Amino acid sequence: MATSGPPREPSGPVGGDEANPQVPAQSSRAFRLFGVPVRLHFTFVLFVAFLILTARGGQSMIFNAIYIIAFFSSVVLHELGHAAVARRYNIRTLEIVMYPIGGVARLEKSPRPKEELWIALAGPAVNLLIAAALGAWLLPVKDSFDLTSLARPTNSNLLTRIALVNLILASFNMIPAFPMDGGRVLRAILARFRSEEQATRIAAGAGRLLAVAMGIYGLFNAQFILVFIALFVYLAASQETAAVVGRTLTHGVPVRAAMITDFRTLEHGNTIREAANMLLATSQTDFPVVLGEQVIGMLGRNALLRGMAVDGPEAYVAGIMDREFKRLNPAADLNEALPVMAETTCALVMEDDKLVGMLTRENLSEFLMLRRIGMQTSNA
Repeated sequence: MATSGPPREPSGPVGGDEANPQVPAQSSRAFRLFGVPVRLHFTFVLFVAFLILTARGGQSMIFNAIYIIAFFSSVVLHELGHAAVARRYNIRTLEIVMYPIGGVARLEKSPRPKEELWIALAGPAVNLLIAAALGAWLLPVKDSFDLTSLARPTNSNLLTRIALVNLILASFNMIPAFPMDGGRVLRAILARFRSEEQATRIAAGAGRLLAVAMGIYGLFNAQFILVFIALFVYLAASQETAAVVGRTLTHGVPVRAAMITDFRTLEHGNTIREAANMLLATSQTDFPVVLGEQVIGMLGRNALLRGMAVDGPEAYVAGIMDREFKRLNPAADLNEALPVMAETTCALVMEDDKLVGMLTRENLSEFLMLRRIGMQTSNA
């Protein structure tokens, strides 16, 4: 699945969409495919090793390993299909992260409905092309498409099983429910007649119903991996709804409307002890560090505590501050600030290099909550 970037939402199972946004610290170093960073989450590596070591049936361990690698390669190619079409719409894919239940392609921004339609269809289309190519290769082989023989994996039916799993990937992802690609297709179609929020609620509602049905079936049949996937689908559908509501609440609202204007700053010559005293005396957890009128860094609570333990209370804040801090323009659309706030707890609002405010996750959440209440009251 191809996630729509800013909101940190995970993609759907076995090759689905959306995530969140940040790469978990447990992800491995990225390698690149066609210019797109691909990361393997540590749970993915463990899962692949588990599948290889616990293989049963009439196939060798080597052929089982080839099958598993081919399966997850199909998932990666599915995600690259999303990325290729997104690139045609000038939407960059920030990364693809591989999890045990599938891939997550994170886009830098949310596509428009027409764009989302083709981006979503691209992933399953790749799997269908793989299945068709393998089918054409196997067509002359007798009994290649005997489905009854596939119940027992063997070395001889390896290619047939790879073709079949690609058909399953395409079919499963086209279920019209979030977070599957079919849910994004459904939303793209509904968005032509309804608002984005209404279209998302319908598609996400279908996703939650699917998750409940999968979870109940898995519990009654002791298929706990299905229960795990159901939980993932339910959470992803809920997160997509919340993300769209956030975009609706922030669209057309400037950053200055939500920023904090009453805050304290630190001088570059202040000690860590003085910064700690300010942390205790105020409700702030992030402090701009200034040299005269110029902002030269940002000091957060975690960095302060780490500096206190490593460098001691008499060290200067200039030595432990973050010089690569996030900044926002006060006139920018608050919707554009969401991906920035997904990567940091605090951003400085600056106008022509002059510090005019701060935007934190906490005050952004409070602003959105009050704005939503206000909109509900006015519509009542």
